[in-house]
Amino acid sequence: SSGKLARFADGSAVVQSGDTAVMVTAVSKTKPSPSQFMPLVVDYRQKAAAAGRIPTNYLRREIGSSDKEILTSRVIDRSIRPLFPAGYFYDTQVLCNLLAVDGVNEPDVLAINGASVALSLSDIPWNGPIGAVRIGMIDGECVVNPTRKEMSSSTLNLVVAGAPKSQIVMMEASAENILQQDFCHAIKVGVKYTQQIIQGIQQLVKEIGVTKRTPQKLFTPSPEIVEHTHKNVKYYEAVNKIRLDTEEQLRESSMKSDQIITAINGIKDKNFMLHYEFPPYATNEIGKVTGVNRRELGHGALAEKALYPVIPKDFPFTIRVTSEVLESNGSSSMASACGGSLALMDAGVPVSSAVAGVAVGLVTKNNPDKGEIEDYRLLTDILGIEDYNGDMDFKIAGTSKGITALQADIKLPGIPIKIVMEAIQQASVAKKEIIQIMNKTISKPRASRKENGPVVETVQVPLSKRAKFVGPGGYNLKKLQAETGVTVSQVDEETFSVFAPTPSAMHEARDFITEICKDDQEQQLEFGAVYTATITEIRDTGVMVKLYPNMTAVLLHNTQLDQRKIKHPTALGLEVGQEIQVKYFGRDPADGRMRLSRKVLQSPATSVVRTLNDRSSIVMGESISQSSSNSTR
Repeated sequence: SSGKLARFADGSAVVQSGDTAVMVTAVSKTKPSPSQFMPLVVDYRQKAAAAGRIPTNYLRREIGSSDKEILTSRVIDRSIRPLFPAGYFYDTQVLCNLLAVDGVNEPDVLAINGASVALSLSDIPWNGPIGAVRIGMIDGECVVNPTRKEMSSSTLNLVVAGAPKSQIVMMEASAENILQQDFCHAIKVGVKYTQQIIQGIQQLVKEIGVTKRTPQKLFTPSPEIVEHTHKNVKYYEAVNKIRLDTEEQLRESSMKSDQIITAINGIKDKNFMLHYEFPPYATNEIGKVTGVNRRELGHGALAEKALYPVIPKDFPFTIRVTSEVLESNGSSSMASACGGSLALMDAGVPVSSAVAGVAVGLVTKNNPDKGEIEDYRLLTDILGIEDYNGDMDFKIAGTSKGITALQADIKLPGIPIKIVMEAIQQASVAKKEIIQIMNKTISKPRASRKENGPVVETVQVPLSKRAKFVGPGGYNLKKLQAETGVTVSQVDEETFSVFAPTPSAMHEARDFITEICKDDQEQQLEFGAVYTATITEIRDTGVMVKLYPNMTAVLLHNTQLDQRKIKHPTALGLEVGQEIQVKYFGRDPADGRMRLSRKVLQSPATSVVRTLNDRSSIVMGESISQSSSNSTR
């Protein structure tokens, strides 16, 4: 829908599925930017109010952008950017705001379609529309736009953005090592359903009637420059040489240096994470080195998706892989996938298979009359300048048997499915070759982790000893962590997980735990037997007693001290060091505490007689006093 909300924007649309609704606006300045590239900014925000919640930060308002928001913004950007006309250098902003989220239908794909509608209905020059769908795979069958619950059991998460005439403009995917033929089938299904969305948007544009503005062209290379460049291409000895020669010739022609084309590099509750760092010196540049920019976040997320399917689900450790790019003249994200796979094996992580990735580029020759691709070449493992001047950066990663991740950045308004299928096949061949090279260094995970690696063990603590193991207020566990760096967490009633940063720390922890739980004499205690206990402490609620010297003192409550109701142990004349008789009733099944009683050893009749005798003496005393008084009188 359009025309009701945000009407001052150049374009606005609301896309809804179920009770999930996303509003997308598009605004573009009418004066050109001095930049010699398309200055497009896409911001996708998941506002808490859309889900009926209050933000949990201390300001109780939206601050910053989450990793999920940034990655979704990048997906939208990559879907719409290729369809802006060449030379359109006007600042453009696309904002995606969630109006409502039902928890069933995911909003990210809706936002891509919302951006398509907003741009199509605006006067901003844009060669759309596009349509986007998510494809899942459940039990071997493709599911179009699966719900959040369905995605939890899906082996594929593929987002396809399609252009008219069944062209593909963007793809993003993570998969659980699915076969190539299944992956290709899912792409074809996705493209089919994008065409339905495109037709709906085209019908809306036709009904409203849209006139696009005519942008001012800033720079068109002269025929002489084009002819001279083509001439040099025929005889170049190195790609870098033609760039330097062209720059020099343009300088001699006294043309503005900012018109020279230079190579640039492209436009984050988990137990596994991959963090990617790209310092400016990697491409001989100067820049900020603090924080994580959108590109670093996106590349890291892609490499993480590539490796995640081979990480064992029951691995007891949290894994962080860091990829620090030292120099870059190609696909550093796919290099991160390869290097990450090798590092995991070297660390002894039992990954199910090696993972490699490769980038495939595309160079096309277009027919200006038909607006179609006349000829093309696919380039395997592209260089930086081939990425910059080419028409596609097609990254694919996986094992020797299947695909785990894919990301396609396409700079044309769309490419045929045929080219995509060829790229997948060409990348798969290269991927297997890379894995063979990687296997020469290390082909399987190390049988044992390195000596300085962390260790996890489980400890069985009987319910009867749990209180002693944990200690009052968790004292023993806190002391263990402070002295050895070992942390203990409870798995169930009698099982504890012990994590040690090093094997030596685990050895210390074992000795510590053994000493704490050393309690052999208790196994000799008999249920219902009477024992002599020593009072170690007097408390308001009772007395602390021990049945044997190395036992942890336990509380004998006031209610179990005497048949009579008392408020304090001193009412019975009890003192520290005094020995008393108690009866043993085993351990409490609920909390494992030792159950002792003194009052059950006292005869109820004896108690009553003692009480009557005490009262008699008091009465006699009074009578004697009265008699004495009477005698005196």
